Amino acid sequence: MTPLLIFRRLIRRTTGTEPTERRAFSWMLTLAFFFAAFALSARAQNPSPVHGLWVWKGPSILAAQHGPEKLRDFCQSQNINEVYISVTSNGTMLQGDFPHLIDLLHRSGVLVEALLSNEEADRPGKHRDKLPDQARAIVRFNQSHPMQRFDGIHLDLEPQQRPENKGAGNLQFLPGLVDAYRAVRNLAEPAHITVNADIQKKLLKGDSAQRKLLLSSLPRLTLMLYEVSNPSDGQTEQKKIEKLQTESQKLLDTAYDGLQGLDLAKIVIGLRTPDYGAGLPQMLQSLDAGNGKNPHYAGWARHSYNDSLALAE
Repeated sequence: MTPLLIFRRLIRRTTGTEPTERRAFSWMLTLAFFFAAFALSARAQNPSPVHGLWVWKGPSILAAQHGPEKLRDFCQSQNINEVYISVTSNGTMLQGDFPHLIDLLHRSGVLVEALLSNEEADRPGKHRDKLPDQARAIVRFNQSHPMQRFDGIHLDLEPQQRPENKGAGNLQFLPGLVDAYRAVRNLAEPAHITVNADIQKKLLKGDSAQRKLLLSSLPRLTLMLYEVSNPSDGQTEQKKIEKLQTESQKLLDTAYDGLQGLDLAKIVIGLRTPDYGAGLPQMLQSLDAGNGKNPHYAGWARHSYNDSLALAE
């Protein structure tokens, strides 16, 4: 029995009348958007820290035998409460049974963000136009699947990878990057979809005007705090924890220096497997312990689920 038929029968039982399919779908869509808006409000007020997970090659995960179930089980075992799953394959958007995956994760209390990647979205014209088109595809997906909606859009935009943007302090791409963030936010928020974006350390080391521009562009940013340690550096786990806590606190202080009293993004701190190996879960927990009282800290994120799959093989 389809969700629409179930909803029509529910309306008939409560009102005594048989609604048309269009009317039933309209009611179902309205109810879904109400719950989405309620969820966003609860999410904004929920003091629990984010525990995120990047999931690359999303369509391949969906196609693998028991792939969605294995991802759900991993989230439960690693205290993950939201995932950022890539939604493209060879340029094709949303290939695979994403409604099933979203429903499965939502039933386990895990939020799902559509992960969109681009290295040139800061450049106006055809380069940037591709990103809003992808955001519109997510909006349309949610409209077509009101009970299995993406909770957010997660942007992995990396203009710093291009040669002209490399180098410490080279932030010439920042205004264009912020324009790209805002273009997606303008499409997503009216549809009750949050927007989150990955950022690099050097973006937090700009002057106050540059940091204000960045931190006012989105409600949340995810700092990729890489290469603080590595598995072969000979340091004890406790030393690595102290080093990570010191560096994360320093960067949070730097980011908001001189910007008090403004409505600015909160920051999630992302770590990766190559820096800590099997000790990554302990490092992630140390971020909550060291930064939990900082009002600008929103939680941690783990890069990535695919690393754990490679180790399992």
